[in-house]
Amino acid sequence: MDFDSSTLWRISEFERIRLDTGHSGYNKLSGPTVLPTTLVSELARLEYSREGSDAMEVLAACMRHREAALVYVLHRGLVWPITVFPRERLYHSPRDFTREVKEGGMRELHVHSVEPPGVRAPGHFMSERVAEERHYRPLDPLLWALGLHGPRGTLIDEISGSAAYRISPDFHLGSLAVSGALGPVIQRLRRETASLRAISRWPGMTVDRAVRLLNGLYLLSGLMVLRMHPAARKEPSTQSSGWLGWIKKSR
Repeated sequence: MDFDSSTLWRISEFERIRLDTGHSGYNKLSGPTVLPTTLVSELARLEYSREGSDAMEVLAACMRHREAALVYVLHRGLVWPITVFPRERLYHSPRDFTREVKEGGMRELHVHSVEPPGVRAPGHFMSERVAEERHYRPLDPLLWALGLHGPRGTLIDEISGSAAYRISPDFHLGSLAVSGALGPVIQRLRRETASLRAISRWPGMTVDRAVRLLNGLYLLSGLMVLRMHPAARKEPSTQSSGWLGWIKKSR
């Protein structure tokens, strides 16, 4: 199999190939490329935390460091090789992962492993490692779809805690789809700085919708996170408090 094949590995086959050969089985992965040490350090930190296999945390790390990486994502029993190119705002995948997220939703999405990119971005001088053009896709729609429809219903760690939020002055969504209450909320966040709790109370919003919006904006590098702003507040809980919480509410 190679990066120009639209066939996806089943998890069992992917792991068998790795066990037998010592590599992933993609024939363009040989070479001297390595992940930058700063990105490796952050991925190692994630690996030893509760977010170790969280696809959005891994992609957020790649975006923060602006470093390309091959992320093996587990979804519906298959391994999806997603190579992200933050600087070029592209990703490479044998199938359209953005459409998969939009159409199927992804309440379960995990990272199997992360490797140096096995292909280069279009236009790179090492043209022999540039794959078929049709398998390169715009990155922003994927990040936006993962933020709004992905598996994470809590804030990405980097933006969680006591904070207030506002959209960066020079950020524009472009042609990315915005529906329902999100449009007015985005316009309001261009004028106002607000906490997650406050945003969740705006018309048409809930805590879950506000969380997903903020995650999506952060992945797109369009979110300002203000810790010392007067509007900063501790984020509301997005998890059930169980039977004890129910008893307290019923008093």
